Amino acid sequence: MDVPLYLMSAAGVIGLTAALGLRDRRQRRHAIVANFPIIGRLRYFAEELGGPLRQYIVTGNDEERPFSRDQRRWIYASSKKENNYFGFGTDNDLEQTPGYIIIRHSAFPVAAPTPASPHYDKEYKCPAGKVLGAYRQRKHAFRPGSIVNTSAMSYGSLSRNAVEAINRGVALAGAWQNTGEGGISDHHRHGGDVLWQIGTGYFGCRDEMGRFSMERFVESAASAKVRAIEIKLSQGAKPGLGGVLPKEKITPEIAKIRLVPMGEDCISPSSHSAFSDVDSMLDFIERLADATGLPVGIKSAVGDLGFWSELARKMDVTKRAPDFITIDGGEGGTGAAPLAFSDHVSMPFKLGFASVYRCFAERGMHEKVVFIGSGKLGFPEQGMLALAMGCDLINVAREAMLSIGCIQAQQCHTGNCPTGVATQSEWLMGGLDPTLKAARLANYLLTLRKELLSLAHACGEWHPSLVGLERMELVDGFRSISAPEVFGYQPGWGLASTEDRDEVRALMMESAGVR
Repeated sequence: MDVPLYLMSAAGVIGLTAALGLRDRRQRRHAIVANFPIIGRLRYFAEELGGPLRQYIVTGNDEERPFSRDQRRWIYASSKKENNYFGFGTDNDLEQTPGYIIIRHSAFPVAAPTPASPHYDKEYKCPAGKVLGAYRQRKHAFRPGSIVNTSAMSYGSLSRNAVEAINRGVALAGAWQNTGEGGISDHHRHGGDVLWQIGTGYFGCRDEMGRFSMERFVESAASAKVRAIEIKLSQGAKPGLGGVLPKEKITPEIAKIRLVPMGEDCISPSSHSAFSDVDSMLDFIERLADATGLPVGIKSAVGDLGFWSELARKMDVTKRAPDFITIDGGEGGTGAAPLAFSDHVSMPFKLGFASVYRCFAERGMHEKVVFIGSGKLGFPEQGMLALAMGCDLINVAREAMLSIGCIQAQQCHTGNCPTGVATQSEWLMGGLDPTLKAARLANYLLTLRKELLSLAHACGEWHPSLVGLERMELVDGFRSISAPEVFGYQPGWGLASTEDRDEVRALMMESAGVR
């Protein structure tokens, strides 16, 4: 019996569709295509048409939030080692964008090695301008090898594949991974250095009652490549609240790591039980440092400035001190938070950091501590301004997520992240290949370091930490204001000590083959 032509055609279409769907699921280059076979291809088709059709659609290159189309495109291209240049000049309205950053370049830029030079560094090594733990002479003090590192993102908030990709990626880039407050998992043990964050829930170092346990702390610190400890007081996206991990994202493995029950939201307390004021906090820092020999610091959003003035005073008088201070801007990201806290509580990074830095500079303590900035700093001009303001290191979180496949779907709080980054769904995270995405994160970190170095060279300096804040201008209409004036800085503020500057300059010149 002859089979009707339409049935043969339909069978052929179904067969080809099934074969294409199977191929899409098995490929590992694109998480969206793997998680949503065939229909996921429409995203890339629409992305390809976006440029030619932009004049006919509503949003422009710089209108989307939290990251614009231009910003996302720059990260995607950098992570894939594609052309991240932009043509036809800027499409920004320089004189009509309040606070627009302008960098005053030097008439005599640094002549850095070119790709043809034997001293050209393809990894764009850019160490920190200060030694972490030097002031308090910690046993395991060290100079961080990368001026750019990944910020706090917990396993639980992120998938295991995403955590593994980040750990492998920082290993490739010579950077570190901040664990977030969710504790250290096996997915943090793939060769990358770790900065272990301890929050109010003390995950990984708590007893059965949820209180801090020194015994478990020492045991966990020795179980991975932990280079430093960060005590989280608050974060920019939800200051004054503890961390939140929705029950939909809690797996048996996460419950075991955190020592929390299944089927309930994991909500950390809003404050620490191990200390209650500045004095007891400094005692706690010294206890952790004495027990491990590691540098110990704090992370906080900026609210009450009285805390920072008191901390600077106590450091000056008692000589006890955190080895580093991470300032998180109110524009920072989070997996889940109430809208009012995300939008209206804590100061944005530039204003908050400047306020804190002044507290320490006025007491002469700004050279005794390593400052780390976080909050949308993963772009060259933003990172350069933060470093000129006094940051010694910058952390990136959502930018790192974008580099490993995030498409800014803003579904982090639901557990339904379509790219497998911020979910615990086996199907969705199956589309994220940790090895491939690790290389993309490393490419992004190297590119950011490269462009920070290029900006420093354009300013006539060998290292970004040597660029003074006077090189920065903020444009407001047809008037530009120097950054020191905007932020209330005195001459020399924002720079490390003369000794630290001389040391990092010598390091960079030596690596470039300059005597």
